[in-house]
Amino acid sequence: MKISEAPYERLDIPAAIKRVENYTDRLKKAASAEEACQVLADYIPDERRVATVLALSSIRSTQNTADEVYEGEEQYYAEATPALMEKLNYMYKAMLESPYRPQLEERFGKVAFINAEIALKTISTEVLPLLKEESLLEIEYQKLQGSLTVEFRGETYPVTKMGRFKTSPDRQTRKEAVEAEGRAYLSKAAEYDDIYDKMVKVRTEIAKKLGYSNFTPLGYLRMTRNSYDEKMVDNFRRQVKEKIVPLVSQLKKKQAQRLGIDKVAFYDDTVMTLEGNPKPIIEDEELYKAGVEMYRRLDPKTAAMINRMDEMGAFDLYSRENKMSGGYCSILPDYETPFIFANFNGTAGDVEVFTHEGGHAFAFAMMMDDKNLLNISEPTLESCEVHSMSMEFICWPHLETFYGDKAEKARLIHLIGALEFLPYGCMVDEFQHIVYNNPDLTPTQRHEKWAELEKQYRPYIDFEDIPFYSQGRTWQRQLHIYTNPFYYIDYCLAQTVALEIWEIMATKGWQAAWDAYMAYTVQGGSRTFVGLVEHAGLKSPFEDGALDGVAKAAGEYIEDNIALL
Repeated sequence: MKISEAPYERLDIPAAIKRVENYTDRLKKAASAEEACQVLADYIPDERRVATVLALSSIRSTQNTADEVYEGEEQYYAEATPALMEKLNYMYKAMLESPYRPQLEERFGKVAFINAEIALKTISTEVLPLLKEESLLEIEYQKLQGSLTVEFRGETYPVTKMGRFKTSPDRQTRKEAVEAEGRAYLSKAAEYDDIYDKMVKVRTEIAKKLGYSNFTPLGYLRMTRNSYDEKMVDNFRRQVKEKIVPLVSQLKKKQAQRLGIDKVAFYDDTVMTLEGNPKPIIEDEELYKAGVEMYRRLDPKTAAMINRMDEMGAFDLYSRENKMSGGYCSILPDYETPFIFANFNGTAGDVEVFTHEGGHAFAFAMMMDDKNLLNISEPTLESCEVHSMSMEFICWPHLETFYGDKAEKARLIHLIGALEFLPYGCMVDEFQHIVYNNPDLTPTQRHEKWAELEKQYRPYIDFEDIPFYSQGRTWQRQLHIYTNPFYYIDYCLAQTVALEIWEIMATKGWQAAWDAYMAYTVQGGSRTFVGLVEHAGLKSPFEDGALDGVAKAAGEYIEDNIALL
């Protein structure tokens, strides 16, 4: 059966709540360790069924943000699931207080109990109405993003289709495309401001009702930060400013020279050569088929994963009107398959999203056979991003399939892009710290703060007078800032680990890099993020000097190969 044909029936949340209450009661009354373990073993298939239904609704809502049926389903879950989350916390409390906790930890993993302790600090009956309000605002933002269209040279395009114009080798085309996109965003500026302002206020109110001074500490708990804190993140951002920003600044000077301009403008940012970046020599269906074949050749384990997904049609890759922007990988446990969502647009981003989300899919597929895997013992998000960002590099030997004789150039541009991402990602993170530590900032003041951060993290970019972008509003197109507060630093931490795996590949060969990747990935969520990294023999991004080696190795590789551009 194809995933598009999978039957959907609204999850009965009150019934799900009663089942969780029953598991909790059984857990409290368990007369032996064996009986306590059996309760959680019985709960796991139920949990997976719930996750499957919620994922199907979410997927179909993002596939067509104008679909009133699934918009209604998402609104129902936004209003109903906070009560289920609260009941789950009572079950977690029973797990933590069980006299058989040592035996439960041995079977289901200690990390599940660390994460359960964190989860208990994130919700209470008092905040349930506010959680509903927050979820509805997130849906409103996604619908706004999905409906945005751009008027460009007499045609109307979904914003997701503008990539090929924004990376055109013709500078005037790039400029006009970015200006047109900026005007489209600016036409909805009041709505973007209003939605986010309401989000900040409701999240702050939730935090205060739970006993926190502002949303930041609660945001960290929601992200299940189980091995690092705000100070460690601040130290990481400092290292990016000190080690990566100067390196990228030098790369941008050389980029400007190649493009024959004085300074890189915003519409030049991603264009590395005068003739334009390499584009895939295949598109859409052909690119999909080539991607499937790549995963079949990569390793028997990746072949098993991609064959299952291909058989079930577990993909939605092509851009269209009313489809939500961006890309993601979801998981459908009852169908034992991941699901990849993307918006192909004829650029290198198509290859990158397929390799990136394929890394998530592979990690998910490896965990699906674990019958003792509770949701709270899955890897945390920064841990998962290592799977995906490293896979982008792991796929390097196969890029000729997508780029032909421009593959080596594509590899070099990918590496430069990985370095350039770190300042941007850290800027997103610091912006959110500023916003939630100062929740009374006005929308205008938030734009001013973003503009100040641009000068610290990306001083090499000239925004000229481009609509929207020159006004400190660039952050408003970043989905994570609205829907997943404090998520974005996860990409930066993962990119640092992925660059270390790239360094292994560059110095010791592909097999050594694959072995390091597998040593990390096979652990699933059995350890905290820092524990996973260290157990795989890799460096923690939080160590002082963690960026020194990768910055040096990447800088030298780029210098040695820069003539390719």
